[in-house]
Amino acid sequence: MVGVLSAFLATALLAAIDLVSDLHEGTTVGHVLTEGATLVVGLLGAALVARRLLRTIRRADAAVAEARELAGQLEATAAEAAAWRTQARELMAGLGEAIDEQFIRWRLSPAEKEVGLLLLKGLSHKEIASVRTVTENTARQQARAIYRKAGLSGRHDLAAFFLEDLMLPPGEVETS
Repeated sequence: MVGVLSAFLATALLAAIDLVSDLHEGTTVGHVLTEGATLVVGLLGAALVARRLLRTIRRADAAVAEARELAGQLEATAAEAAAWRTQARELMAGLGEAIDEQFIRWRLSPAEKEVGLLLLKGLSHKEIASVRTVTENTARQQARAIYRKAGLSGRHDLAAFFLEDLMLPPGEVETS
């Protein structure tokens, strides 16, 4: 765009020089009008290109400012996410320990503990079988053993057993 602006300005400048030279030497009115038109076209073209160039520069500046603002927001969000992950990791570690302790109280075998965790994660019997490289029937039998040892009726009761207290409204802690 700067090249086009330079071309228009050069055209206008050369037309002006030629017009002044022709006027000193004496020329026809038609030639003066042609040279004058060339000068006007060069100046108008330069003005239009300069206007467009300024608009483009303003847009670029606005885009740079927006990019900086977004980068700042991204940085703040990344820091917030890192803090949340750290806090959640600590909470999840505590929840994991509590789940493991309950599995021990229920006297689950290592295989049943693994199945229990996969059930809590929401995997189907077929998915559990695939993850553990056992048959779907084996996964289903181990799930039934967990429910029987825990005195629960199924996967929903298993999830509710561990999640019920987590779903209390803020500030309301169940004491039992």
